[in-house]
Amino acid sequence: MARVKGGPRAHARHRKVIKAAKGYYGRRKSCFRTAVQAVEKAGQYAYRDRRTKKRNFRALWIQRINAAARLHDMTYSTFTHGLKLAGIELDRKSLSEIAIHDEKGFAAIAKQAKDALGKAEKAAA
Repeated sequence: MARVKGGPRAHARHRKVIKAAKGYYGRRKSCFRTAVQAVEKAGQYAYRDRRTKKRNFRALWIQRINAAARLHDMTYSTFTHGLKLAGIELDRKSLSEIAIHDEKGFAAIAKQAKDALGKAEKAAA
């Protein structure tokens, strides 16, 4: 029986890795061995940063809401507590979008939160 060599299969595998390494610098884009290492490391970074991106966006939304809430004489934490007391269930992403694009709408939400905080203080006293 004749010996079977894996030429076409190996070539296709190499081509797939080299294609994934397109745009890399130096030998990382053309040399198979270094390209394999670079593509594998890029995959690790991508996996890690898909999770990190969620944390970063949450922090950004909180900063935006905090800045908008401070314009209405509240901190982020008192604002969110007021929202909870008022029964307003908006997530951070939509609140930050409202804060950026609809100042009047955010002012109305902030007023409701402030009123709910005031009622809670009166009830406690």
